Amino acid sequence: MYSIKKYSYDRAKELGVKIQPSEKGFYKIDVFDNNHKYITSIGDRRYNDFPTFLETKGQEYAEKRRKLYHQRHKKSKEGIRGFYALNLLW
Repeated sequence: MYSIKKYSYDRAKELGVKIQPSEKGFYKIDVFDNNHKYITSIGDRRYNDFPTFLETKGQEYAEKRRKLYHQRHKKSKEGIRGFYALNLLW
């Protein structure tokens, strides 16, 4: 199971959503609104994310990966899986 980092909890608070480790497939995080209604699952446990790269590869490498991720997903609209992955994991 994925261990959610402080970075993601802080970002969830800013977005006004609640998160918890996912038990679904290979997902990292389940996202819920403030009424505990399920929104979506995000992140693939088989791949790293910004907070994981920070811990394992350092700031410079993590920032490069983050920039590339943002370039690929910058058009993600609010409320869809890509939006939450972009804002909670990157």
